[in-house]
Amino acid sequence: MFNITLKDIDRILRDFGIETNAESFTELQRYNYDSDEPDSKLVRLIVKVETQTGEAFVIRLKNEKEVTEEILEQQCAFQTLMLQNGIITPRAHTACGHFVRNYCLNDYNVLVCVEEFVQGQLRLVDEAAAEKTGELLARMHNIAEAVNAHIANKVLFDPLQKNDLFDFGVFDSNKEYLMQVDKALYEAIVSKTKAHFDYLEAFAPAARYAVQGDISDCNLYLNESGDIGVFDFNCSGDNVLFFDAAMQAIFEARLMVDYPEDIASDPESVILPAFLRGYDRIRPFTAEERAAYPHLYALCTAFWLMRLRWDDDAIINAIKEDDRQKVRECMRVILNDLTENKEFPI
Repeated sequence: MFNITLKDIDRILRDFGIETNAESFTELQRYNYDSDEPDSKLVRLIVKVETQTGEAFVIRLKNEKEVTEEILEQQCAFQTLMLQNGIITPRAHTACGHFVRNYCLNDYNVLVCVEEFVQGQLRLVDEAAAEKTGELLARMHNIAEAVNAHIANKVLFDPLQKNDLFDFGVFDSNKEYLMQVDKALYEAIVSKTKAHFDYLEAFAPAARYAVQGDISDCNLYLNESGDIGVFDFNCSGDNVLFFDAAMQAIFEARLMVDYPEDIASDPESVILPAFLRGYDRIRPFTAEERAAYPHLYALCTAFWLMRLRWDDDAIINAIKEDDRQKVRECMRVILNDLTENKEFPI
């Protein structure tokens, strides 16, 4: 198992121009690749370091597939670009003019980045916070477009590729079984799905720019002035800005850690329009984007991964149990979601 010591941390701090010693460190995130493959040398470890001067830093240590030094440099440079243009975000430190440095620690080769630690993580999202988050994302998009910023990395929220919100493939991988349950219902779902994707394909040639890519998933914080900032650029990459805005809005409306009690039963009805309203105030949605929104929303809802795969009444569970009545009910719900025309909510 990959481990580091205070001596390792002191060496890293010095290399990144931080002239103080570590007092202690705690793990913020660890991915145990070696739990499945004991000989694996893959690493993902993020630690918070407390120093003797009272300062705190975050050190990210990585050796992961598809994570290259070039990508990490681009992500840290993008974070720095945001900071330089007024976005509240932690400062990334450099070593010999680079944001990333290679180390061999405990017989593991790792890529290392260092940044300031920020407090005030935003876990409860209300209407005002959602609106401010939309404004924040719009400002970031404007900056990326203005300077033609790019990161050669895949993103979480591209509806034309595999993404973290919805997946038609999870449904369609069971085609044979679903055709046996109700051929007409299955074919109606496929037809509606194709129509929605065809509409979104019009955005495929659109310019892509660098995005933070994970702004809603507990990666927001409040500074001392009560303004919203963003950290964690590990999912940054290039995306169509409209796709990023719409899917980040849906994510924040459905999957944040907590919402106020008065909207907890239906946070989307309040959070989604608030986020889009804030975004639109800074970066107005075009007529084409507004027209495309119902198609993207329909796909996100119909093939929402949580409902397809992980909920107690998920269609995948019903298929495994060969509960054909339940499968048919799930298919009807999916078709209804694909058929309903959800208008742009602002």
